[in-house]
Amino acid sequence: MDQKTETELQAAAFRRLVSHLRENTDVQNIDLMNLAGFCRNCLSNWYREAAEDKGIEMSKEESREIIYGMPYSEWKAKHQSEASPEQQKAFAERNPNH
Repeated sequence: MDQKTETELQAAAFRRLVSHLRENTDVQNIDLMNLAGFCRNCLSNWYREAAEDKGIEMSKEESREIIYGMPYSEWKAKHQSEASPEQQKAFAERNPNH
């Protein structure tokens, strides 16, 4: 497979992942962190870092809006629930330095 095709497939998979996360707002970021070790915020950070590697300045809020499809504050107000004690404990156990 040539590099251009590989990049196009990776981009398509990324767009599908972002779309999936946008559609499944019931899945909380803490659940993603506890199960997969990353969340929407991590993905937005990776996006911003990739932009910066290309010399493109991007704020945290700009990259989050790309991933969430809306301002992060709006997404939190609409979809984020308070983490349960069990979720917080699992997060602390998985991420002791966080």
